[in-house]
Amino acid sequence: MHPNGVRGFGITAPRAKSDLSDFAAILDKVETLGVESTELPIFDMDLIIGGRIRRPHLDLLKRACAGRKLAYSAHGPLAINFFDDPARLPRHFEVLRASLEVAAEVGAVHYVMHSGVMPAQPGEVVEAAYDRQREWLSRAGDVARQFELLLCVETMFGGHHGRMHASMPSRLAAELAEIGHSHVWATLDFSHSYLRTSYFGGDYLSEIRALAPLARHLHVHDSFGRADAIETYSLSEKLAFGHGDLHLPVGWGDIPWQELMEACVFPDGVLFNIELNPRFWYAAEECVAATRALAMQALTSGLRRSA
Repeated sequence: MHPNGVRGFGITAPRAKSDLSDFAAILDKVETLGVESTELPIFDMDLIIGGRIRRPHLDLLKRACAGRKLAYSAHGPLAINFFDDPARLPRHFEVLRASLEVAAEVGAVHYVMHSGVMPAQPGEVVEAAYDRQREWLSRAGDVARQFELLLCVETMFGGHHGRMHASMPSRLAAELAEIGHSHVWATLDFSHSYLRTSYFGGDYLSEIRALAPLARHLHVHDSFGRADAIETYSLSEKLAFGHGDLHLPVGWGDIPWQELMEACVFPDGVLFNIELNPRFWYAAEECVAATRALAMQALTSGLRRSA
């Protein structure tokens, strides 16, 4: 833990081969960046089959992770969605439970999952989805507590064209406050939130400020907050227009990072984690340096209390 109450800063590990034969070498590469933690993309490692843990594969991951100075967080399956049809929610929960167990066995502190998304619907349908999500997140929090994990629910933005409903950061803050579970917190994705407010309106700084006190986990990457409103033919063209969820190095987009650090108070133990598009890993050292600087500026609740 740093003097300002920040747990540390890190970066999501690049995706491995399906047999995980290169993952130890990937973590070696991550360690050369001088980060304190890494987020494991367990959603893309074939660790769960039909809701059950594939133990031999998990053993490979555990061996790759063992004996390192890195702290770990884990990103669960992206498709887990408690806004889905009620008939399918037990299946979502089955996969969530299994992936929480995986995260615990590799020694993760934070487990990241996406908040609900759904097609735009009448208000009463949307509110019913929020009711379901609160119920299932509370159950998930009980499992996270059992595994000594913090479940961190990530801000989403509603698809590349903004056609899906996803929570504004302030709404996610209200939902988590209503759940009121000691092991259910937020993952504040700065770029996702920027895209969300740019698509649908709202003051970005105010929205981020509302969620920051509940955000134990941060996803750090840059963008321009622009919808994919023009057809492009490659990622390079998308980059030229500045469209979509680009996962750029910090400083390449126009997210107001300094204003965010001045405006927000994060909880003690907040973790800054970079989510960098693999295309831009040639700039990983630059991005780590920028993120380290942000983490050292961050204000946390403990620091504010002692001021």
